[in-house]
Amino acid sequence: MQGPFFHRQGEGATVDGPALGLVETSSIARGLVVADAMVKKAPVELVLARTVSPGKHLVLVSGAVADVDEAIKAGIEAAAHTLVDRLQLAQVAAELLDALRRITPPLPAGTALGIFETFSVASSLLAADAACKAARVTLIELRLADGLGGKAYFVLAGDQADVEAALYAAETAIPTGLLLARELIARPHDDLLAALRKT
Repeated sequence: MQGPFFHRQGEGATVDGPALGLVETSSIARGLVVADAMVKKAPVELVLARTVSPGKHLVLVSGAVADVDEAIKAGIEAAAHTLVDRLQLAQVAAELLDALRRITPPLPAGTALGIFETFSVASSLLAADAACKAARVTLIELRLADGLGGKAYFVLAGDQADVEAALYAAETAIPTGLLLARELIARPHDDLLAALRKT
């Protein structure tokens, strides 16, 4: 699969929402068991069930809030001691769903950039959701795990004040210790913006 979970180019995931659930395990074999348990428990869409670097397994499901809740409970139980992280988002920001689908809106004029890097996929999804709900920003880049040693990051664009507010919301949304870096570029060079549009 390509997109935010693999290469920067390519198709994204089919994610309808409105809720997302993610279970990350340290065991690839148990990760497949988790995926099976989750889709058997509730009528959710299995968006993703695959390995990511460094040798972990991710299961991402989408669907109605109650269904995702049931699937997550089953996934956590099945993961047992291999559970690394989990995430449940009830009403996912439309911008985050679009980023997972690799639908990239145009860059706003006179934009500032915010870059937010975390140690895990779950924390990055949580932070991106909070950022998009907190301010009028555009989520222009989302990279999750593969080729990043299990880390994740996203890039926001918008007016500087909005980007600053979104970065603050992202930082306060995630557990302590999962933020790796938070950066703001007030006036990015046109070459950098062009490079981001090629992703």
